[in-house]
Amino acid sequence: MDHAPQLIQERSAPPATLVIFGASGDLTRRKLLPAVDNLARHGRLPDQFALVGVARTPMSDEQFAESALGGKSLLDKRQLAGGVRYVAGGYDDPETYKRLAETLDELDAVRGTSGNRLFYLSTPAGAFEPVINGLAGAGLNQATETSFARLVIEKPYGRDLATARELDGVVHGAFEEHQVFRIDHYLGKDTVQNVLALRFANSIFQPIWDRSWIDHVQITVAETLGVGTRGGFYEGAGAMRDIVQNHVLQVLALALMEPPVSFEGENLRNEKVKLLQAIRLPTDRDVSEAAVRGQYTRGGTREELMAGYREEVGVDPLSRTETYAAMRLNVDNWRWAGVPFYVRTGKRLPARLTEVALQFQRPPHLPIPADQLTELDADALILRIQPNEGISLRFGAKVPGHSFRVRTASMNFSYDQTFVEESPEAYERLLLDALIGDASLFIRSDEVQQSWRIVDPIIEHWERDRSPIPSYEAASWGPTDADRLIGRNGRKWRNAS
Repeated sequence: MDHAPQLIQERSAPPATLVIFGASGDLTRRKLLPAVDNLARHGRLPDQFALVGVARTPMSDEQFAESALGGKSLLDKRQLAGGVRYVAGGYDDPETYKRLAETLDELDAVRGTSGNRLFYLSTPAGAFEPVINGLAGAGLNQATETSFARLVIEKPYGRDLATARELDGVVHGAFEEHQVFRIDHYLGKDTVQNVLALRFANSIFQPIWDRSWIDHVQITVAETLGVGTRGGFYEGAGAMRDIVQNHVLQVLALALMEPPVSFEGENLRNEKVKLLQAIRLPTDRDVSEAAVRGQYTRGGTREELMAGYREEVGVDPLSRTETYAAMRLNVDNWRWAGVPFYVRTGKRLPARLTEVALQFQRPPHLPIPADQLTELDADALILRIQPNEGISLRFGAKVPGHSFRVRTASMNFSYDQTFVEESPEAYERLLLDALIGDASLFIRSDEVQQSWRIVDPIIEHWERDRSPIPSYEAASWGPTDADRLIGRNGRKWRNAS
């Protein structure tokens, strides 16, 4: 008997109020409000949904509604009409949270939001503690059997392991771990999630995803832009804290972890933590060989000359902050023992690129003469996360002609050319997950701590090292030390043209 195919049930948010702290800030304007609008456009938000902004900037409900809805449709403003509120006040002022509680109670009554609240901390990290304590002081951290109270926290989650643990103490003093959603927008990208689909929905890849077949792995997060107007922030962060500790290590964990029992949140995050625990910590002696830093200087062309990092607004003219970081990591487990993992990130590089490249072992014996293999590279599987999202498989193929010559060729899968479906923005997916209560793509407390455990020794070594920081010209692929890092065993970086 034939069975009709089952339709996939589309995911939609329950009745709830989204409360954005830092509602007058840049992240809210550029990412969060457009994400809310897109969710509404695609029918993912119920009529019983409300939006509340909280910030120090004086503003009326009408002014916030205009700023939130003025440039966006939200179904021609009908869906949120009457459901937008604004609470002005200091984050350390109990009166702010008293007014917020009154506003939320009112929305429960007039919008039917059922007492469900999602608090989003789109503020500088210094405001996390007063906001969390303010919510707890007003009783807004309490969930019931029929309603939820959840907290979404942006990075940076601490500056090192010690401060991350201190922040955890504040968070867990007010919220249970299952209420906390630590956000990394990289995990909201379809192409990052496709790493899971590639690995666990295809039987052909699993047998070769280990030390027997893979020579090494490269993960690259390259940016063409400099620090722009974020010089003051970046001075206190650097490439290792800003990108490696979160984005890079999260992508690495998804690419290397063992198969989870299911994609349910805890099972998925358990395997990521196990992988991070297996990464060998660099000793102080090893750091000089296993990690490289750099800082961009003036470069480019006469027509497009780019300023050096120390010339950027808000940057110390004698800054020692790294804008480039590269590391060699080793994973001490059965699957990956002996396979080196090279990760790098940098600003002012020649191309915007995020990819994971798995290079395979060369054949143990080649019966083909060497002069017929002059253009043959090692086989590789490249996962392109951005831009030109997709997958490439690199392999050797015979060149047409009378002689037997072998050259590297590629098979390419492109998201744009294969799927007609529109890929949602990362914040759109993550906001919906947090409203639903799906924590799969959010970071658990022990994940944060394991990531800091890996990068802390390197950061501490660099802070003690008073030798001149290596430099690289803007629009180049980084300091020459990075080429030596990967070249010690005859390997080289995949540098896009």
